[in-house]
Amino acid sequence: MNIGFIGLGNMGAPMAANLIKAGHDVTGFDLVARPDGIALASTASDAAKDADVVITMLPNGTILRAVAAEIHAAMKIGALHLDCSTVDVDSARAVSQAAENAGLLAVDAPVSGGIGGATAGTLTFMAGGSDAAFAMAKPLFDIMGQKAVHCGPAGNGQAAKICNNMILGVTMIATCEAFVLADKLGLDRQAMFDVVSTSSGASWSMNAYCPAPNIGPKSPADNDYIPGFAAELMLKDLNLSQMAARAVDADTPMGAAATALYKTFVEDEAGLGRDFSAMLPRFSARSRKDS
Repeated sequence: MNIGFIGLGNMGAPMAANLIKAGHDVTGFDLVARPDGIALASTASDAAKDADVVITMLPNGTILRAVAAEIHAAMKIGALHLDCSTVDVDSARAVSQAAENAGLLAVDAPVSGGIGGATAGTLTFMAGGSDAAFAMAKPLFDIMGQKAVHCGPAGNGQAAKICNNMILGVTMIATCEAFVLADKLGLDRQAMFDVVSTSSGASWSMNAYCPAPNIGPKSPADNDYIPGFAAELMLKDLNLSQMAARAVDADTPMGAAATALYKTFVEDEAGLGRDFSAMLPRFSARSRKDS
């Protein structure tokens, strides 16, 4: 395929590189990044022109809407706009409708797996769109990732992503709190892990991404909490979850509490630029009177 790729940052560049390795012709565009090995266009519309598929990986819904307005006008009828950004559901659905109005196919397919997954081609894609659009995107999902789930119509990919990451934010906080409680009760961290990881408290946050250094599989905790998934990105996703919850009148008190904690951690404490699991040393340094 001829592929345009808009947004060549930490996630987009390795995704585009994997498509090139698989034999696709990729023309990229980014306002700032200039990664090696990817042919670059001077504008987003130039990257989109004559492409069979245009992939976008952008920071937020406002930017996505603006870029979509530019590239849809340049894309050929029947081409696919595959958006892998994590944005609000309303923006995803608006962009999908705009694509349909322009005679295009569209899929919103945010990803899970982080920079490591983007590099290794092991991302999980949560996709929303028509059956025909998903079928067209599927061969590319198979190159860039290890799994793609068709979650339903437009916007449902974003819905799945923000629900998943709301769970992740809440469970990471609970996992960190539990380790600190265990410390103060005199329970060894390894014993804590051995019990919880094989008991009813097991979770991905504990078993696969343990926030305690030198416990369980290797994680950012073992590298001074240098991000695999930055706390500010978790805050972004939690904010999206609460925006969606307000829009549909869903009661999400734990999601709201996690959002408030990560907001404090990122904006008022030392969380900016650290992994989202760095909540553990944050809680370790506090007492009940600090809450």
